[in-house]
Amino acid sequence: MTTAAGPRRCVCPGSYDPVTNGHLDLVERASGLFDEVVVAILHNPAKHGAFTIDERIELIEAAVAHLPNVRVAAWADTLVVDVCTEVEAAALVKGLRGGTDFAYELPMAHMNHHLSGIETLFLAADPALTHVSSSLIKEVVRYGGDVTGLVPVAVGRALHDRLG
Repeated sequence: MTTAAGPRRCVCPGSYDPVTNGHLDLVERASGLFDEVVVAILHNPAKHGAFTIDERIELIEAAVAHLPNVRVAAWADTLVVDVCTEVEAAALVKGLRGGTDFAYELPMAHMNHHLSGIETLFLAADPALTHVSSSLIKEVVRYGGDVTGLVPVAVGRALHDRLG
């Protein structure tokens, strides 16, 4: 996949608060399609999530440690297309859980292409994980529910320590 210009790189953007097994499935599959995957944590410093940016980076890095072509970094108050330009990405990779995600993501893909020419590749979510979102995971933990199998073990522990 490496071209004369260098390695083919993609960006998998998100807030990752927290990272879920759905996110990790997408990153792992993207790592098989590209020479390098940049997991881009995009955040607004004025908003406080369940985890700090450093904690998110640490949790994601631990979860993708078996993938040598994945790196994790964070950006604040910026457009994802500017991240793609900075890291010289060939594409954005986004997961789709269903029609609602598609309806939300398609206009963004068109705008990102308009702004920078970046292509967005959509990967269908693993059917076993289509109900998983970071916000639902946090809500389940807040009310004492079990998220085993939906997030990495370390993330589950950290969520229960923080929210449960």
